[in-house]
Amino acid sequence: MPKDTLRITEIFYSLQGEGKTVGLPTTFIRLTGCPLRCGYCDTEYAFYGGETRSIDEIVQQVKELGAHYINVTGGEPLAQKRVHELMKTLCDAGYHVSLETSGALDVSGVDPRVIKVLDVKTPASGEMAKNRHENYDCLTKQDQVKYAICDRDDFQWSKQHLQEYALSDKCEVLFSPVQGELKASNLANWVLTDKLPVRFQIQLHKYLWGDEPGK
Repeated sequence: MPKDTLRITEIFYSLQGEGKTVGLPTTFIRLTGCPLRCGYCDTEYAFYGGETRSIDEIVQQVKELGAHYINVTGGEPLAQKRVHELMKTLCDAGYHVSLETSGALDVSGVDPRVIKVLDVKTPASGEMAKNRHENYDCLTKQDQVKYAICDRDDFQWSKQHLQEYALSDKCEVLFSPVQGELKASNLANWVLTDKLPVRFQIQLHKYLWGDEPGK
């Protein structure tokens, strides 16, 4: 591909479904490709295909959609090295930019203005071995760590993991149930019973639109 292009699956305007900016109108830039194959993945359509777009074209579409909040996601966006240039360009233009990453790839080169949302892989994901623990040293107070939890064993593992790496001291920690795998009220009760220093969340976009692409 030309040096100023990325493979893009979709760019769309919707409500942020997770994290600190949940509910806010947001433009999502979904990059194509991912080296992981999590068992609960809901964006397998982003593994292949996509359209080659220049960074200028992407930024222009972002401008036309009109949102101040921008979420760069995938797939795994860091699998395309030019994503760093895209995020820097968006930050320079005054946008509030967040990055959804699996945590399997190095985040040390991410622009410090970008909010990193790092998705720790639990045992039930099937990709736990891909967690890059060195990334935890790159987290700041503006960042977030997310655990998608499928069952009680996942919860116990996640609790031990966040304590082992003192992640709640580094940034905000999010626990969310995997839709269709774990009842939300069960996870909420476990969090309260164990008095965990985490934010419980459900995926708002799935509650509203299910797994519909572009939402």
